[in-house]
Amino acid sequence: MRATRMIPLIALILLGLLGTVPISRAEAAPAAACVTPLARTDTERIAALSDIGADRGRPDLASLRSHVARLWSITDILVAHHDRRGLFPLALAVTERDAVMPLQERPGAFQNPQWAPRVSQYLLDRFLDALHAEFTGGPVPAHWTRYFDLATDCRVSGERVTTVGFNSHITVDLAHAVADAATTQAQARDFFLIVDTIAAHGNSIVVATSRAYGIDLGPAFRFYFVGEGLDRIVGAGRATTPMLRAADVGYNVLTFGNGLALQDPATHDAAVTDISALWSTGDAALEAFEQVGLP
Repeated sequence: MRATRMIPLIALILLGLLGTVPISRAEAAPAAACVTPLARTDTERIAALSDIGADRGRPDLASLRSHVARLWSITDILVAHHDRRGLFPLALAVTERDAVMPLQERPGAFQNPQWAPRVSQYLLDRFLDALHAEFTGGPVPAHWTRYFDLATDCRVSGERVTTVGFNSHITVDLAHAVADAATTQAQARDFFLIVDTIAAHGNSIVVATSRAYGIDLGPAFRFYFVGEGLDRIVGAGRATTPMLRAADVGYNVLTFGNGLALQDPATHDAAVTDISALWSTGDAALEAFEQVGLP
């Protein structure tokens, strides 16, 4: 069947999750309450940590290290309170620790070592900006509003909350980070090296989330990002053309192409429309997957 060989949406960056290490019940943290209020001091601390200010204008390896440290401090606060808005920050922080930063610390791995930390920081900064807006009452981008709203909705599973975060991060923010870093085709090899390295360390996300929140993301990721999930959606008549296009072409290829297109005035508006369509498709698919049910 055609669907069984397709990897929908965010899959190519998360293929490492297929080899998920089983989490024992004893190792996993007990399931936490859906909503745990933060103290005012915690909210103020997160607002301060996510305020990257002038640092955004000088992305380099030292600045990237600093911003990753800020992300970890924010994550520690959210996880300590079992605040579900910390689900994606935890996944992102673990990815930075186990995949992104070890690679960035080896500049010889890149053909363009000055570009690599720039694109990684621009990507991280977009989420830090969204966090800052969330905790200061500022305008949050629509794709992150969706994540924060679902994180505080107790009817929505933690698995879906996390994957919705990935959809926003990879579909929207990564494309814009590619543009922010003035990326060209010359950086294609380095771009795919970064995303492939992230994919190879996907198990870390599953382990960390289980320990911190008592949520096993393994089944959800396998369901969402490999053939079985798409098979069910196709069978239910809910697969869309953008979903199948992303599966056939390769999601990271589309994201890289959209990032290049955003830089050209002649193709900018079309790229914005394509990014929005892909994000909406991913969001609808994740909702449909949850309705179908996990294995």
